[in-house]
Amino acid sequence: MKQTGRLTGVDRREQVLKIAAEEFAAHGLHGVSAEAIARKAGITHAYVFRLFGTKKQLFIEVVRRAFESMARDLAEAAGPAKGLEALAAMGRRYDAGLSDRTLLLLQLQAFAACGDAELRAAVRESFGALWRTVSGITGLDAVQVKTFMAYAMLLNTSAALELADLDADWAAQAVTRIHAGLFEHLTTEVNE
Repeated sequence: MKQTGRLTGVDRREQVLKIAAEEFAAHGLHGVSAEAIARKAGITHAYVFRLFGTKKQLFIEVVRRAFESMARDLAEAAGPAKGLEALAAMGRRYDAGLSDRTLLLLQLQAFAACGDAELRAAVRESFGALWRTVSGITGLDAVQVKTFMAYAMLLNTSAALELADLDADWAAQAVTRIHAGLFEHLTTEVNE
């Protein structure tokens, strides 16, 4: 019989991942200790290490989950659509997802941590999976996918900087949303 107030191992692991995601998003890999994450979870830091091995492995798992979540959301948004229609649906979902500061800041923190070879490999793998999701579902030209991904990274930066809150022309231009028509003329053939 499950005791009231005690979390199962699976539930505790999920709790630690959620807390770690929030902490890593706000402070980066080196800006938060495993002890701080453990304290917020109400456990010992030794238990965090038992669950994840190292703080770096915890960071990698959190980053992978963030990218997987985004890829899943984009695929779900596209549904059965293909081409620019799918890309537009993905763009709408991406725009809506920018309000999830934890997810978007985790991406930025992941890129910032790429000075470490092991982290770089994990982030490459995660970013590659996200790229393959967009490319595979839309079936679009590589230049169109590249432009969409570049645009999305600019939107991440704009959201992190909270540019929508600024009353400046350049800020308003930077937060322009993704529309399929932006990508119609972008093909490898015309961009060689």
